[in-house]
Amino acid sequence: MAVNSTICPVFSDNDPLCFHPVSHPFYYSTKVQLVQGIPDHILTLAAPIIAYWSLSLFFHFLDISKWKWLEKYRIHESAEVQAKNLATRTEVVWAVIFQHIVQTALGLLWLSDGGPQVVDHGVRMRNIAVLLQPLITPFMGEHLAQAVLPDVAYFVYWWGVPSIQFLAAIFWIDTWQYFLHRAMHVNKFLYKQFHSWHHRLYVPYAFGSLYNHPVEGFLLDSLGAAIAEWLTGLTNRQAMVLFVVSTLKTVDDHCGYSLPFDPLQLVTGNNADYHDIHHQVIGIKSNFAQPFFIHWDVVLGTRMTRQEIEQRKEKYGKNK
Repeated sequence: MAVNSTICPVFSDNDPLCFHPVSHPFYYSTKVQLVQGIPDHILTLAAPIIAYWSLSLFFHFLDISKWKWLEKYRIHESAEVQAKNLATRTEVVWAVIFQHIVQTALGLLWLSDGGPQVVDHGVRMRNIAVLLQPLITPFMGEHLAQAVLPDVAYFVYWWGVPSIQFLAAIFWIDTWQYFLHRAMHVNKFLYKQFHSWHHRLYVPYAFGSLYNHPVEGFLLDSLGAAIAEWLTGLTNRQAMVLFVVSTLKTVDDHCGYSLPFDPLQLVTGNNADYHDIHHQVIGIKSNFAQPFFIHWDVVLGTRMTRQEIEQRKEKYGKNK
C-alpha cells in the first residue's frame, strides 16, 4: 500500500482539520511490498505456514531434548504419545502438508494482489475528525475540541479502527470454530466421518495441531479465517498478522506443555492445558472453544476445568 501522494487536495491549509504532514505509527510501512520481490498477498499466505512449522519444530525440539527440568511442565508423560495416539507422525505430517496446500489454494483465490494503492491517510483522518467534531465539541468547547481533534482522529485511525477490526476478526473465528467444532461432536455422522481424525491424537503435540480430515480443515480453519478477513475489511498485511497469530495460538494450544512463561498461554485461559482436557475421554464433550478465548464455553456451559476432572475422578472412585 503506497503512501498518500497528497494530504489536503481539496481543503485549505488554514483548515484546522487538514492533516499535514502525516506521521505514521511504528508498525506502518510505506513500502509497496513488505518484503522486496514478494507480493503482499503471497507473503500473507506464506507467513502462517512458516509460523506453523517454526513453532512446531521448537516444541518438537523440546520433546526430544530429554531435559529433566521440562518434565514438570509436560501435561502428559512422553511415553503416552506413542502408547495412546492412533496416528503415526508421518501420517500427521502429510495431513498437515495437504491442509496447507488447500489453505494456500483458497488464499490465492480469495486474496487479491490489487497492486500498489495510493491511500490518502490525511483525508481519511479528516473524515474521522469531521465525524467526531460534533460529538466532542459540546463537552470540550469549540476551541479545545479543534485543538485535540487531530490527535484524537490520529489515534482512532491508526489504533482504534485496526484494533476493533482485529478483535472483531478474533470474535468471528472463535464463534465460527466453537459452533462448528461443537456440531462435529454432537452429530455422530460429522464426528465419525470427519472430526474423529483429529481425536486420533489422544495426547496432542505441536505439529499435530492441524491434523484434520481435509473437509474439516477447509471448513473449520481455512474458510473461517477467510470469512473473518472479509467481514472485517482487513488489508493483506492486517490479515497476515491475524493468520500468523491464529496459527501460533493453535500450535501452542496443542504443544503438550503448560508453561508459565509462555505468553500465548498467559494472555487467555484457552491454552494448552485447557484444550488438552478436550482431547481426553472425560472432557471430549467440553472445552470446544478455540483458538483464542473461552467465552462461548462459559456462556453455554461447556467449560471443564482440571479441578472438575479431579472431583469427578474422586466421586467415581468413591462409588466404585
